[in-house]
Amino acid sequence: MSALDRSILDAVPAFAALTGKEIDIVLAQARSLRYPKGTTVFEQGGAADSFFVLLHGHLQVVKLTPAGQQVVIRYVVPGEMFGIAVQMGRQSYPATAQAVMDSLALVWPSSAWPILVARCPALAESALHIVGTRLDEAHVRVVELATEEVERRVAHALLRLLKQAGRKVDDGIEVAFPIKREDVAQMTGTTLHTVSRILSAWETRGLVEGGRQRIVVRDPHGLFAIAETPKA
Repeated sequence: MSALDRSILDAVPAFAALTGKEIDIVLAQARSLRYPKGTTVFEQGGAADSFFVLLHGHLQVVKLTPAGQQVVIRYVVPGEMFGIAVQMGRQSYPATAQAVMDSLALVWPSSAWPILVARCPALAESALHIVGTRLDEAHVRVVELATEEVERRVAHALLRLLKQAGRKVDDGIEVAFPIKREDVAQMTGTTLHTVSRILSAWETRGLVEGGRQRIVVRDPHGLFAIAETPKA
């Protein structure tokens, strides 16, 4: 869709190394799609027929285990490329992506990837960097699950969310998209009851403030201290 303006990719790291001409080539293959809150962008096990760049909104990526348990893998923020199964040599999506708020994305057919890489070689390096970063994130979480008590895991999860999508508000730093305590439990491999107990205790101490699908960290330094200080 050549009518798309180059400037919409200014904040997309995956395309930072491309020339203006190469960006025009990339945009010529793209279309923009809106995903209202609650919409499924793609499903785990579904044919990986598209890849995406999020322009606006936020997405939650979840995976269903063989036992039927849902796990929150990560959140997608504006400027991120996602749904890159084809770049990883996969024929199906390994997880499900859902819009947690009204969102807008650029969408390319997976069949366009070899053509784009041939004409814009820097894309292959960008995709490799993205895959490597996601693997690093996964390794960090595996280590946390294996070695850390749950309170530290929850603290680390909230700090990652603030780094990824935190916004300043009057009483602290807010996670910039709707998030439930159940989501935090799924991210940290624990139960809703445990996360509720931890967050309630932190609220009493003035570390966080909760609400309906809302988390504000009032004392980031205090949360960091919990995350980095193991219990004796």
